[in-house]
Amino acid sequence: MTYFLPCLYAFIASFAFAVVFNIKKNKLLFSALGGFVGQLTFALFQLIISNDVVLYLFATIAISLYAEIMARLTSSPTTIYLAVALIPLVPGGGMYYTMLDFINGEIDLAISTGVHTLLISGALAMGIILVSSSVTLTRKVMLKRRHLKEKRESA
Repeated sequence: MTYFLPCLYAFIASFAFAVVFNIKKNKLLFSALGGFVGQLTFALFQLIISNDVVLYLFATIAISLYAEIMARLTSSPTTIYLAVALIPLVPGGGMYYTMLDFINGEIDLAISTGVHTLLISGALAMGIILVSSSVTLTRKVMLKRRHLKEKRESA
């Protein structure tokens, strides 16, 4: 139950943002399910990994894979699944506390919080880039192989 509730909250938050982003009704649940997948991945890997930046990376990789798969299955852009599912992982609290610490004059704490927030943001970007690049590269290789096979058969 300890792991299920955050996943449910992530699903609800993702669903609300899917409504705000005007996602079509037949894709609302699928796009919100990505937030659930990301939080579930985060929670499961939390059992074996203590570094939260790595946890964010793995959760983003899971979300990106889910978004790529759903985009292919539903003939939709990947971004409608990716943007909605990433919302629960965005480090908004870290950004808020960084600014608050700067305003309160706690510069050392602000820098520490800011660097941690940037690392989390970088992990999110890196996870998206890894999956997107891998999918693009795989598709190009598959198309090239198919083209070569057709060329050999026609010769």
